[in-house]
Amino acid sequence: MNESDKVPSTNELVNFYKINHATVLKGITQLVDEDILYKKRGVGMFVAEGAKKKLIQKRKDVFVDDYVVRLVQEANKLEISESEIIALIKCAKGSEPYDI
Repeated sequence: MNESDKVPSTNELVNFYKINHATVLKGITQLVDEDILYKKRGVGMFVAEGAKKKLIQKRKDVFVDDYVVRLVQEANKLEISESEIIALIKCAKGSEPYDI
């Protein structure tokens, strides 16, 4: 979906995903609270301006907390240097061969 696109109604989401109406409402409310969606009274729900950017930033923050911090902590325990970490990441991405 793009910014300003109308999103499906709660009933459409309930029927499509076969989930509880309360669950859909909770999710919609959370997205509105996070300024990802906005309501137009009598018209429906729409994707907010900047929603994609906000979601990507939120996922990046979670990625850092869940993976990068743990990676650095484990690397410190194993005495792996910053340059070795970078080399390992490049190897894992396939951009460089493993050569430490």
